[in-house]
Amino acid sequence: MDSFNKKCRKYQRFGLPTIAKTFGFYPYFNVINSEQEPIVRMDDKEIIMLGSNNYLGMTANSIVKKSAIDAIEKYGSGTTGSRLLNGTFQIHKELEIRLAKFLGKEDCVIFSTGMQANIGTLSSLIGEKDQWVLSDELNHASIIDGIVLSRMTKGNKAIYGHNNMDELRGIIKKIPKGKAMIVTEGVFSMEGDICPLDEIVEIADENDAFIFLDDAHSVGVLGNGRGTASHFNLTEKVDIIMGTFSKSFASCGGYIASSKAICNWLRHNSRAFIFSASIPPANCATVLAVLDILENDDSYSKRVLDLAERMRKGLKDANFDIGNSLTPIIPIVIGKEMLTYKFFKKLFYYKPKGIFTNPIRSPAVSKGRELLRTSYMATMNNDIIDESLDIITQVGKKLKIV
Repeated sequence: MDSFNKKCRKYQRFGLPTIAKTFGFYPYFNVINSEQEPIVRMDDKEIIMLGSNNYLGMTANSIVKKSAIDAIEKYGSGTTGSRLLNGTFQIHKELEIRLAKFLGKEDCVIFSTGMQANIGTLSSLIGEKDQWVLSDELNHASIIDGIVLSRMTKGNKAIYGHNNMDELRGIIKKIPKGKAMIVTEGVFSMEGDICPLDEIVEIADENDAFIFLDDAHSVGVLGNGRGTASHFNLTEKVDIIMGTFSKSFASCGGYIASSKAICNWLRHNSRAFIFSASIPPANCATVLAVLDILENDDSYSKRVLDLAERMRKGLKDANFDIGNSLTPIIPIVIGKEMLTYKFFKKLFYYKPKGIFTNPIRSPAVSKGRELLRTSYMATMNNDIIDESLDIITQVGKKLKIV
């Protein structure tokens, strides 16, 4: 038997997923049989959805859905090619112009996924011998992979402690001015906390550093929907704003908003952009419809923040460890892998109505910080929040988590 098959068959028999399935704790690839609304159909019953990134609840919005349908009727179901060749439609250009204006930047480039946006941008933009990159330790895997693919010299890469500005200052002082890129998420995807962008900008100004802001979980939620930079009123100080369409924009794809020069560079140098098929027109139309709503109505972002705060207060009062969350992402820190899976399972199969959450383990979080990631939608109501809190508290007490 060749080594490739041998490795995969060994993993199939003895790997962690198989062990988890054997003991009934495997938590992944659960099938949803309905729209992703606050209540979904899973495992042939109603489940409260606390595991979605659908922060504004737009996937089920009738106007948004009609826009996608109309785009299919006009442009067809797909593009069949890259933006560089035959995959640029008028609706792609329209979306790039609208997004750039919405985010306060000169230009915008649409990628096929958010992960490709990070990988394609970082891998093509950094890597010169006299460049350095400074990355928060909790940054997303796509950021880590993008830095690795840049083939940057190991000594020119540094990871600073999560939101630790003293450590960032100490590192950047050793780097020549104008040579460093600071990479951070706006809202961190597992912890739900916000980067201290005001301090990062201050550090960048002192050292003539470049700022790359991953706003995947911020746009639509913070800053009247315009993200972390708008939240801090520092849009002009951030060099690149990266985001995705798979969260608040209820679609699929990714983007980079920046200067015309940087966007031009990416269109002609980013392999992830050049060699990937462009997103279907329906995806673009979905985002455009959500933009129409966000530009005229900030009630969705305010609503989801209010609901999350209601849940956050309830979880704190029940003595759950929820870290430093300030957003619709609220972690429930367990600290033990199997107990985290057990908590997930007990919530999921709770009767008459279960709760879906996301069990998170290393390497997505550090060992000893295993957690259930919960997240909330603007289309929820106080009753759903209160019911969820009651169930989580009951199960938490039975498992002696609180």
